[in-house]
Amino acid sequence: MIEVTRLTKQYGRTTAVDRLTFTVRPGHVTGFLGPNGAGKSTTLRMVLGLNSPTAGSVTVDGVPFRSRPRGLRHVGALLDAGDVHGGRTGRAHLRALARGNRIPAGRVEEVLEEVGLAGAAGRRIGGYSLGMKQRLGIAGALLGDPPVLLFDEPLNGLDPEGVLWVRGLFRRLAAEGRTVFVSSHMMAEMEHTADRLVVIGRGRLIADESLAEFAARAGRATVTVRAAEPDRLVAVLTAAGATVRPGPAGDLEVTGPDATRIGELALEHRLLLHTLTTRGASLEEAFMELTADSVEYPAGEPR
Repeated sequence: MIEVTRLTKQYGRTTAVDRLTFTVRPGHVTGFLGPNGAGKSTTLRMVLGLNSPTAGSVTVDGVPFRSRPRGLRHVGALLDAGDVHGGRTGRAHLRALARGNRIPAGRVEEVLEEVGLAGAAGRRIGGYSLGMKQRLGIAGALLGDPPVLLFDEPLNGLDPEGVLWVRGLFRRLAAEGRTVFVSSHMMAEMEHTADRLVVIGRGRLIADESLAEFAARAGRATVTVRAAEPDRLVAVLTAAGATVRPGPAGDLEVTGPDATRIGELALEHRLLLHTLTTRGASLEEAFMELTADSVEYPAGEPR
């Protein structure tokens, strides 16, 4: 478990992390989201003791991570897949980590096999693709079989098969009762992977809740309707205060009344419906709406 309490980090007059408080519990994949410059990487570095907080505290299973003499047995982390010595082989890199943490050498071969790098372990890391470096970083995080795992943008550079593999890996680790904390900009993938979310903006907490609760806060459920007489239905729904937009394949996207009310209006006006489906806001839509005021460098409107 990771416990963050009023965690603050200042660089001169700039506050990168501002009194953050949240808990990452075992048994879940917790996504860590926020716009660029929100303070995510700084927070992860403070969890690992790489940066010292200006104020507040962060503990892993009740103690500061810096107090752990053999850190990889307690926390596995991937912060930067490119932060490795390019002249070493993948196997040599992992063996060095294992020796420093008193992990049996046999464990190196196990994690190489698990991440799909057994056949490339004798090659120099400098010749690895970004996706291979991500797999090597994940292998390093798994090396000590730790109860807590942190990943910063672990999906960058992975092909679709690799993304699917990582999704299954994270879910399996959480199912084993581990704490899995993942920072990522890939909203669609987080929607399929995370159970809970910690969302920050400008260093401050925006949300600490389940993915479903966060998406529901956007309050933009849409009903997809396909009707035998779409023009008549549009007139009826618009008169009832709904907003109607054309969707794919002749569907109508309706916001305002819920599916039950739309069905009642259709029945009242003797309109035949072929499709009536409610769709909640996607994670990406909810994220964009709820973090709009926290974007550090918003892009201009397209012309």
